[in-house]
Amino acid sequence: MAFSQLDFLLKLISWPKPWLFFKSPLNFLDFMAILPFYMELIAMMTSGSSAGGKFVVLRICRTSRVVRIFRFARHSKELLVVMKVVSGASKEFAMLAMLIMVFVLLFGTLLYYSEMGYDSGYNSIPLGCWWAIVTVTTVGYGDLAPQSTIGRLIGSIAVVLGIVILALPMTVIVSKFNESYGDVKRTTERVQLKNVRAHAIANGAIF
Repeated sequence: MAFSQLDFLLKLISWPKPWLFFKSPLNFLDFMAILPFYMELIAMMTSGSSAGGKFVVLRICRTSRVVRIFRFARHSKELLVVMKVVSGASKEFAMLAMLIMVFVLLFGTLLYYSEMGYDSGYNSIPLGCWWAIVTVTTVGYGDLAPQSTIGRLIGSIAVVLGIVILALPMTVIVSKFNESYGDVKRTTERVQLKNVRAHAIANGAIF
């Protein structure tokens, strides 16, 4: 924590225009990551140690420092390719999310009503949706399992359709990844060739 505060303070002091310091999103996230420490310290000094529980939301803001890892993306060609693929395949990802949401609501509701009267743990539709998310995405924690025959049939259909749902957009995403990776590779080769020619011209090898 001391290193984070020192880093933040040095950046604030060395910033060319300190009044524009918080216009940078990453600087604002750093501030929000440090703020909970002082808020809890003030709360403990004024109201006792139990008052720190009121600032749960501020403590969660500490995790915002993880966002700083995206600064390293500009130094990695592989991460740049992944980001380019994600931005280029936004429609496919949106379609995948929509399909998963529809099937989760459908199978979660069906399983809840099919398991009524059984002590299987499906006490609400949100619990059924939780089971549907785990099943459709083929994770399968095993914390909830249907006991009725109809429930097991619904579960079997959800597993099979989950594989199909996840496989449908993957062909488009993989093709976009190959296309983006090919573009980056060709750009890198052109830059390298240009540098080689410039070096050769500078040494007199090419006139």
